Amino acid sequence: MILQTSVAFVVLAASPILERPALAQTATTDFDIPAQPLSAAINSFGRQSGLQVTLAASSSQGVTSAPVRGSMSAEQALARMLSGTGLRYRIAGGTAVISDASSDQATLANGATALETIVVQSSRAGQGDVGETVIGTEELDQINPRDLGDVFRQEPGIQVGSSLPMSQKVYVHGVEETNLAVTIDGSRQNNKVFHHNATNLIDPSLLKAVDVDAGIAPADAGPGALAGSIHYETLDALDLLEPGQSFGGFVTSTYNFNSDAVTTGLSAYGAHEGFDFLGYFSFGKGDDFVAGTGSEVPGTGTDLISGLGKIAYEAESGDRFEISYDRAVDDAIRPFRSNIGFISGRPPWEPRVRDIRIDRQNTVFTYTDTTPEGWWDPTFKLAYSSTEVDTLGFICPSGCPSGVPSSYPTIGETSSFNGKFENNFAFDLGNIVAGVDFYRDKAELVASSAALGFSDDGRERASNIGFYAQARLEPWDRTRLSFGGRADHQWFTGVNGDEFDNGGLSANASAEYDLTDVLTAKAGVSHVWAGIPLAENFIINPGWTYGADGPEPVTANNVLVGLEANYEGFTADASLFRTSIQDARIARYRPPASGALVNRDLVSKGFEIALGYEWTTGYVKVKYAHINVNVDGEPVDSDTGNYLATPGGDLITITAAHTFLDWNLTVGGDIELAPEYDRVAAGAPAYEAYEVVNLFAEWKPETLPNFSFRADLKNVFDETYSDRATYGQEFGTVTPLYEPGRSFLLTAKATF
Repeated sequence: MILQTSVAFVVLAASPILERPALAQTATTDFDIPAQPLSAAINSFGRQSGLQVTLAASSSQGVTSAPVRGSMSAEQALARMLSGTGLRYRIAGGTAVISDASSDQATLANGATALETIVVQSSRAGQGDVGETVIGTEELDQINPRDLGDVFRQEPGIQVGSSLPMSQKVYVHGVEETNLAVTIDGSRQNNKVFHHNATNLIDPSLLKAVDVDAGIAPADAGPGALAGSIHYETLDALDLLEPGQSFGGFVTSTYNFNSDAVTTGLSAYGAHEGFDFLGYFSFGKGDDFVAGTGSEVPGTGTDLISGLGKIAYEAESGDRFEISYDRAVDDAIRPFRSNIGFISGRPPWEPRVRDIRIDRQNTVFTYTDTTPEGWWDPTFKLAYSSTEVDTLGFICPSGCPSGVPSSYPTIGETSSFNGKFENNFAFDLGNIVAGVDFYRDKAELVASSAALGFSDDGRERASNIGFYAQARLEPWDRTRLSFGGRADHQWFTGVNGDEFDNGGLSANASAEYDLTDVLTAKAGVSHVWAGIPLAENFIINPGWTYGADGPEPVTANNVLVGLEANYEGFTADASLFRTSIQDARIARYRPPASGALVNRDLVSKGFEIALGYEWTTGYVKVKYAHINVNVDGEPVDSDTGNYLATPGGDLITITAAHTFLDWNLTVGGDIELAPEYDRVAAGAPAYEAYEVVNLFAEWKPETLPNFSFRADLKNVFDETYSDRATYGQEFGTVTPLYEPGRSFLLTAKATF
């Protein structure tokens, strides 16, 4: 297998493999640049894009830039910033060429013209947020993700457990995502429903970008960022419309030969007289997939419906109002524990599969001013998110003499009503974002049967208000700083009505310094106060007690140091990290005699190394992560990973891609290597090694410019494996949920 993997990588690297401009042009960044004199705007653009920028003074005199706000590529940001200025631009070969239509023109290649130029050089880290990873539109288009496992598969420091979208959990440096501040379009997600189900069910075809702060999150990422933050941003109409286009749409369909699954997406979007809208609907249906063993894995069929709707109005004054709604529903027969294949030794009456319905939805209202004046640059956001899991519980109160257990309905729901008001204060050295946010979260279980005389109904609630400020500055040449803090106060109500209120402070600071034109040093620290987390819905016990003082608020400390080098397309990055979480709440249905209180201390530490080279039409990247996680001083196991952490070990990813311009053909692939991991409890089996190769080819025929065709071959060598973060691999009684075996996918897309 090692020989096969090595040969596959040589083929990938040697046979040029995606047309992809340099990352400086295509990586997505969260831009926030108010309307201002062009010279100041260019400084902000360079700082936020991470690009070195120079501008001839004569081009900026008397010119005011247009505002830029949102997640987009550097090229998109530059286009918006220059709109209405009379200046034109072109980015090619690492250089942005700006032309003044009123001046004498100098003809360039491909019809571009220029008099004054902005020179865009090597990529730099962004705004001092040192642990940030952005997976932008270009990367997502290239990956063509089917689930969150695909979204993060090129990032070894971010693992996704389970092969089913409805039971996938994301782990950042081994820490489970409920210990991070997770948002979708800025809306807080409070999805601790059932430890066998996904924390956040997301259809990746809705996504425009994903932004992950590993460990050290800024204060404006939101409350509860113990081990960092994850921000998912969905598509907008303005991202999809071509220049001059007022209406458009697309149809895409994928067929997976492994499971006979068909997934189809339909979209329409447009803009007219200040209004813009987007509608998107996707549905997938298919059979159980076949693992590398050659056998079908029960309960793995495709039955997913998702949708996204957005409508916005922007007045001539620049006031912009937007409301969005997205929803994903998975309703199918799943393994009895939907992140586990099977557990031996269970009672014979326990079914192997059951119907489990998971429904996540998110509604967000946003107000912004796209033409701010002076220091008034506000954002107001109000949102509601919820996740519901609906299934049957089974009980055998009399020993099941008939062999048939009794069933009762169980419904768990977590929800969050949340919002924020903040203002961006911009000035020459950078900007400061200050604001106030709140949430009102609820975890509720309805699990009862009058006929059986059985009830486990109960709920916990938590409310929080926070005040925060985050500065992102470039006070000296070659230096970028980001620092800020939060003050939070939380009110917590237990299942028995006991109430506890607590308050705490959080702070973060990070910096980047360009040691040379090639080498940058970076470092950051943070302390986070997160209050009392809600318990998982499906283990809520109405008989819990909390003690006189209640659960301890959870806190965390993070540190990261590293070096980054960029030189003529070559990149290198190395970093050391450490995250420690104190008094993490581990709720159990039957707690010890002290009541519902079980606290754990966690430490995740390790390092990451990345090397890469990019050329005009392709790239190759190698990334390596080494992650060790301890809980209460002992190596973590995947049972603790349900809502705290999971074993990591060593993980390597290799990706490469290239585009043949003459044929409009892009080919590429990636390799994931996971060596054996034996840092487990005494007597437990080691995690087995695996090597997985994925390939793809995408063709955009010149004679059919509105069509594209793609073929993916996943798990080329039909490896039998479970992702390192999947539950139960170190327990002898557990058959883990396997990943699909060799899978061939065909995708066609038509735009209009």
